Amino acid sequence: MKLKFIDLFAGLGGIRLGFEQACKERGIETECVLTSEIKPYAIQTLKHNHQHEHFVGDIFQVKNEEIPQFDFLFGGFPCQPFSASGKRNGFADTRGTLFFEIERIIKYHQPTGFILENVEGLVKHDLENRNDKIGRTLKTILYKLETELNYQVSWKVLDSVNFGVPQSRKRVFIVGTKKGKASLDNFEPVYKVLNNILETGKPTMNTDFTKKLFSYFTIEELYGKSIKDKRGGENNIHSWDIGVKGECSKDQINLLNRLFKERRKKQWANEIGIDWMDGMPLTLSQIQSFFPTNNLFENIDVKILLDDLVEKGYIKFEYPKKLVSEVAENGAITTRVYDDTKPKGYNIVTGKLSFEINKILNPFDIAPTLVATDMVKIVVPDGKGVRKLTIREGLRIFGYPESYEIPLKDSLAYDLLGNTVVVPVIKSIATRILDTLEIADNKTAIFENTETEMIH
Repeated sequence: MKLKFIDLFAGLGGIRLGFEQACKERGIETECVLTSEIKPYAIQTLKHNHQHEHFVGDIFQVKNEEIPQFDFLFGGFPCQPFSASGKRNGFADTRGTLFFEIERIIKYHQPTGFILENVEGLVKHDLENRNDKIGRTLKTILYKLETELNYQVSWKVLDSVNFGVPQSRKRVFIVGTKKGKASLDNFEPVYKVLNNILETGKPTMNTDFTKKLFSYFTIEELYGKSIKDKRGGENNIHSWDIGVKGECSKDQINLLNRLFKERRKKQWANEIGIDWMDGMPLTLSQIQSFFPTNNLFENIDVKILLDDLVEKGYIKFEYPKKLVSEVAENGAITTRVYDDTKPKGYNIVTGKLSFEINKILNPFDIAPTLVATDMVKIVVPDGKGVRKLTIREGLRIFGYPESYEIPLKDSLAYDLLGNTVVVPVIKSIATRILDTLEIADNKTAIFENTETEMIH
């Protein structure tokens, strides 16, 4: 038995790799008859690790009749239109329409099945009613696959932490076959922590930032800590806590902590006359209404404290933002722009990736969802210091085999890793699909044998 497949939006080829692993354990031969990818450095990595019969670029440019016959379609179609880290414009975003390229290929070739993957945000994207289980975007996708293309479809959000990798990565998987409905329930969980995959004895960082960090904390105290001027609870270190942009007085630290919380309150949006947002600039008079809170400190000149913090770069003096809707071909796109008709206020500089280090991973725990934009800012403990993840460690966190290599500089490798799938999750899904096909083929064989006996 040989199963032929095409790999669209291939990235590192993680979907095909998991499928090939599952097939190999069953003694099933596989063949990739077409790979589609547009990033040059992804293509370089794919060619380094996989055999390809037919390589193409932009799938928009590939005609149905140019695609060889195949049994399975794999597609981790671009997730930015549905992702919490993007603008969530869905099908209004041109990248969101790539699903319809998958649809037209499936419709033309009628393969045995498919495996599709996307971010968890796809599930409730474009909700019609707040309490709905799924949004209109996923409903559209399922309707196309089930009703119009006549596949038996299963979908589920699966977390990679249950599949033997030390990373929590929730993704929605949509699978379908012509021969039966594959179950995506009740996978037997397998757990690992980071220490299972980390290397040791690598060179550690020795920068002004890390020196400042270690002047306040020991390595053990840093396990699991984030460094960002955003919410994060007790595991979050703010830049002003360690004087990243200049030492802050106790009064300034208290002011920043209070401003940090107050700027999220809806009362200020009503007073300013804007739609509420999570983090608004507040005017001097608004700040003076809640700071200082103790009359013993009423001689504090709040404006001097604020202006010094602006000069150091901890806060900025800016206009509030208003919501603006733009009409797009496939729906409205909403953005926020500065409203210069409103008074300026003071706001925390909240860039998530403003600092050299965004998070120090805990070796006795798991990693959060690793994405391309912040992988370069994540570090791990090594001895008494910290260092960036090695590419080998990154590959292990996504379940890639030791034989897999990324022959690129680290920044490009991190980009590819942050957008890839977790291989053991795909392998488990592929195993369920193969079970479904085997059951269907056995039933067909029994029916054909029975029919033959009746004839005789």
